[in-house]
Amino acid sequence: MPASEVLYAISEHIATITLNAPERMNTISRAMLNDLSAALLRANANTDVRCVILTGTGRAFCAGLDLREVGGSTGIANDNSNRTTLDLRNTPPTVLHAMDKPTICAINGGAAGYGMDTALGCDIRIMATSAKLAAAFVKRGVVPESGGTWFLPRLIGWAKAAELIFTGRTLSAAESLDWGLANLVVPDAELQAAARAMAAEIAANAPLAVQASKRMMRMGQNENFPDHVHHVYLQLLPLFKTQDMAEGMRAFLEKRTPDFKGQ
Repeated sequence: MPASEVLYAISEHIATITLNAPERMNTISRAMLNDLSAALLRANANTDVRCVILTGTGRAFCAGLDLREVGGSTGIANDNSNRTTLDLRNTPPTVLHAMDKPTICAINGGAAGYGMDTALGCDIRIMATSAKLAAAFVKRGVVPESGGTWFLPRLIGWAKAAELIFTGRTLSAAESLDWGLANLVVPDAELQAAARAMAAEIAANAPLAVQASKRMMRMGQNENFPDHVHHVYLQLLPLFKTQDMAEGMRAFLEKRTPDFKGQ
């Protein structure tokens, strides 16, 4: 697989990761999985990156796993080893969920199966008007294998998640917005600008505070309230000692825009 099938670029504290196999609607091969994980880990480790945009080229964001490869002897689903366990720690869904950097999915076209789960794994979803979310798993004889059964009940509640998963329905961008699965729907030509505008708004804030907030949101999904507020306080204490907090307070008193350094 050419390295160019997953593009990586940084500009103004924003990392853009682009699925770049438009000839097959950005379906994911085994090698592409590895490259996507590597790009996400690279962005998360780079202190210059404050927000990540994940998007695709062509008419689809990601049409799922590469079924041609799945059907072959070297495909994702055809490992001939006798393993009885799977190590999923460095696969895109797990890496994406564990990232401290905020993630925006700019859904430029169809997001089906694995592609839909990947979009759901991002913190924020901005959809082009022509984009769709296709929960077609049961129509292919499989389950939402990359996080959909975890994300959907939390995002839209049990009943709506059950309706979407059990029917295998495809939602338009407008329907995705109505269902609470999209933050924003914009004309196709405005998608990348809208994603960058939101990413820039995030990147203008104190990055350590933003990342701590994301960690607390993630932890809070599995904690009771007393434990959670205790952990939030422990996250707050080191922030009191940062240059960014001092800068934020000074900027507020001086009625100016703060200049955060991530320190």
